Amino acid sequence: MLFVGLLFGIAVYVVFTALISGFYTVKPNERAVLTSFGRAERMGDQMIEDPHMTREEQERYRFPAVHVIQPGGPYFKWPWQEVHKVSISTQAIDLTWDPTKSQNTVEAVTKDNLTTGVDGQIRFRVCENNLYAYLFGVSSPLEHVMGYFISVMRERIANFIDPKGQGLLQDGEANSSDVAGAMDLNEGVSINDLRKNLPLLNSYMEKQCASTAGRYGIELDAALITQIDPPSEVDRALSAINSTRNQVAADISTARADAEQQITMSKRAVEIASNNAHAEVAPLKELANTLSRIKAEGGAEALHAYIRNMRIPLLERTRRIVQTTSQGASQ
Repeated sequence: MLFVGLLFGIAVYVVFTALISGFYTVKPNERAVLTSFGRAERMGDQMIEDPHMTREEQERYRFPAVHVIQPGGPYFKWPWQEVHKVSISTQAIDLTWDPTKSQNTVEAVTKDNLTTGVDGQIRFRVCENNLYAYLFGVSSPLEHVMGYFISVMRERIANFIDPKGQGLLQDGEANSSDVAGAMDLNEGVSINDLRKNLPLLNSYMEKQCASTAGRYGIELDAALITQIDPPSEVDRALSAINSTRNQVAADISTARADAEQQITMSKRAVEIASNNAHAEVAPLKELANTLSRIKAEGGAEALHAYIRNMRIPLLERTRRIVQTTSQGASQ
């Protein structure tokens, strides 16, 4: 009887384990992968292909496509099977997150060798199409993604150049003042350039980290680098530099406006003087043309008569007439 009772207890335990505890459900924000003796159910020989990765990366990160259990249930599994559930909802995490150490900011070195602190967040979600990489590819996929993100960010900050100034330097038609301003902008403190171009930096990070879905099974939804803060002594020096540059820029703008105004006034004065000269010369030219036509058509006598007639009104308005004779005539 004891042996029969033992067999009955084992049978009840097996039935309870296999049938009752073998049922499970998947929530709407979850996806699940079922493994049998540790091997995930695969979609034949189909492999994951990510167009954002290079050929070398695709050969290195070759993960099989697995059968993904969608939300619903109840589903049934055998005792030798295990369910791996993951949440696919979008999550946010600070850039300072690191399971191996505690830090308040992420340090990066700019192109002019200034150490600055970077703060912000990244939004991510688990890639439903590559759950194998997330569950079985690496032991801590989020840690790998953060390390990859920070490495790309530090490389970008170390080589960042303001694209507006660089575009002016590459433009062959830019005038000397624009080129001088661009060179001053590129040769300045790069922290200012980074602060002015945070949206551009975030966009670059999103593009460079698009391959994380194929690498680690995590999709980067958005990069939100919000602060770039240098040490306090460097920040004070930057404030002084910015104030000086703003003052210099204001003085240059004022000087240019005054110079342009003086040039415009000089051009107008030249035009007025030229018009007055033309107005004075025009009657003389017209009189010379008239005298030439009279002499050509009527001869010297007609010209002499015309000049005599033109003198009569002048003689009537004169008060004193001085008549001179040549030396030969006086003798």
